[in-house]
Amino acid sequence: MNSSQPNSLDASTQSAGDVVVSIKDVNFSYAPDERQILSGLNMEFRRGQVVAVMGGSGCGKTTILRLIGGQFTAQSGQVLFEGQDIGKMSSVELMAARRRMGMLFQFGALFTDLSVFENVAFPLREHTDLSEELLRSLVLMKLNAVGLRGARDLMPSQISGGMARRVALARAIALDPPLIMYDEPFAGLDPISLGITARLIRDLNNALGATSLLVTHDVEETFAIADYVYFIANGHIGAEGTPEELSCSTDPFVRQFLDAAPDGPVPFHYPGQSLEEDFGVRA
Repeated sequence: MNSSQPNSLDASTQSAGDVVVSIKDVNFSYAPDERQILSGLNMEFRRGQVVAVMGGSGCGKTTILRLIGGQFTAQSGQVLFEGQDIGKMSSVELMAARRRMGMLFQFGALFTDLSVFENVAFPLREHTDLSEELLRSLVLMKLNAVGLRGARDLMPSQISGGMARRVALARAIALDPPLIMYDEPFAGLDPISLGITARLIRDLNNALGATSLLVTHDVEETFAIADYVYFIANGHIGAEGTPEELSCSTDPFVRQFLDAAPDGPVPFHYPGQSLEEDFGVRA
């Protein structure tokens, strides 16, 4: 893939002001008597970076997105967006914060009864009072950035899955948000569409000076564009570092994930009773 190179920030130039999202000692479970999904979680997402959150299914990756977006509230700890605690915001403050967050949902989630143009125009119509002339220009600019200006009058049913994902990306950046979140942006894409989407994520992040947070399983494409990667395991940070550092890691958890090994720290069998207890036989 011929993607842009990661735009890594020199650690010596980073400061607290560079942190767009900070997760501090967060504990979360869906109910007080249920297992903890996240435990003592600490993460930072810095301005100008593409940061990936990876890990097995059900490890809590999408939960992190929902905590940042305010759909969930942590039982303890803080989720800070631009220095403000999401969990303590009023509904008005939370809506204002969400206007500064772009979200690309898994499989795009376009409005099926709206045209490509109107899908991208939707957040602009909802959150601004722009004239129709200016709104049209902005929508066409966003569509042009993802290579789909010519598809503006088509309906979602008339475009491919890869094109739909690009329309959804144009919609996610319609308000030029400082934070863009992607929930499995590569899921279900053919190799060409996958490469195009990955390149767009990197290029648009650079152009906007934004922070991009990717929840994904796709190692190759993610490592090609990410500045930093967190691996989640058992509700904790199992490993973290740059793609280069993690590629050279000998950590068993990292190696199992990168090598797609069926057995390792993440077991094949879900914990349960012994064979003897279940079947009355000696294991």
